[in-house]
Amino acid sequence: MIKVITYGTFDLLHEGHIRLLRRAKALGDYLIVGVTTENFDMSRGKINVQQTLMERMEAVRQTGIADEVIPEEYIGQKIDDIKRYNISIFAIGSDWRGQFDYLNEYCEVVYLPRTAGISSSQLRSVVSVRIGAVGSDPAMLKLRDNAAVVNGVTMDAIYTPEAAPALAAKFAHTYETYTDLLANNDAVYVAVRPEERYAYTKEALIAGKHVISESPIAMTRAQVSELFDLARERGLTLFDSVKTAYSLAFSRLILLIKSGMIGDIKSIDVTCTTLEVREWLSKTHYYTSFTGWGAIALLPILKILGTRYEKVNMQTLGGRDDIYTKADLTYDGALATLHVGTGVKSEGDLRVAGTKGYVYVPAPWWKSGYFEVRFEDATKNRPYFYENDGEGLRMELVHFVRCINSHEENFYMSREVSEAIADMMERFSAGLG
Repeated sequence: MIKVITYGTFDLLHEGHIRLLRRAKALGDYLIVGVTTENFDMSRGKINVQQTLMERMEAVRQTGIADEVIPEEYIGQKIDDIKRYNISIFAIGSDWRGQFDYLNEYCEVVYLPRTAGISSSQLRSVVSVRIGAVGSDPAMLKLRDNAAVVNGVTMDAIYTPEAAPALAAKFAHTYETYTDLLANNDAVYVAVRPEERYAYTKEALIAGKHVISESPIAMTRAQVSELFDLARERGLTLFDSVKTAYSLAFSRLILLIKSGMIGDIKSIDVTCTTLEVREWLSKTHYYTSFTGWGAIALLPILKILGTRYEKVNMQTLGGRDDIYTKADLTYDGALATLHVGTGVKSEGDLRVAGTKGYVYVPAPWWKSGYFEVRFEDATKNRPYFYENDGEGLRMELVHFVRCINSHEENFYMSREVSEAIADMMERFSAGLG
């Protein structure tokens, strides 16, 4: 049997892709298609994909041309795949001519002619969104820097409600009022104090602007529900910006757990602490341990166990200064515990325990591109590695633009999760009296 393998991003699958796949299939008896992950674009300095890996792989399957579809997730995988699958022919588009000649050592390399005038890049070129930033949180610089490597996104304007000249100087355009910022941008990134986000987000939606807001979007469930209803009524996109939710490693972690590999989930233990921002917080009171870290710590709990927790118990040290908070969530058949702190330091890891095994993500888990699946029989343990460029912010921007243009719901952060995060904020505030 002559086995052929080819690779591609296959974003926004079009006739050019299909013709190339047919040409590759005609070279042999069995065609394997490797669909490259977001890492492929990251390694070239740009993220161009608008569809998730799962969507792109399914689109290739639906053509009925490929006999097998696999993900391409790391540099050097082509050689590994050629050996593993006993490949006879490696086929790729002619625009890559010469770049894969080194594979001739392992199999025959064939460069296939591309279909003239058809490309995913052309299909994506109509996308263009100008995002203005509002707030004084230095974290917004990360989003701005990542916007520079995402096609179709411009983020060079800011409005700072509080005096922050050093931060404002890092943007090309500074506006004196929020109204001016809204008037000159298609969307806004809201990074003000947690208790102020509701008002800024609502004003932007009323003005017809799309919104990415730091999480929590608002401090009560009712306010979050109101904002999502308003966005839907006006045909706008509202994103909850928990950057970890959009990272490749975290997405794969959730898929693996939901596949049942470690059995039924019975316990989740997650920790997020830092001392680096304590001095800044003491001067600005921008957020507390729970309002700053709570959304991130809640993310794996809510994504894995869901939003229907039956009981919540919260304990806080430091009162309204909140240097440390612990929360226990009780589900039907499962327990979860989170620890967050800006005045204490602990191991910021994540552990998910199931009836067959468990997953361990080392500190800082929210930035990690690595996790391990462990079992009673240690010989079955397996590590997983993923590139985590941009800590999820790049894919968040890609998905944000896609949802704006396609009017789709947020695939990574559902409304229900955002509402549950706000519910926990409401419980936290009530506990402080």
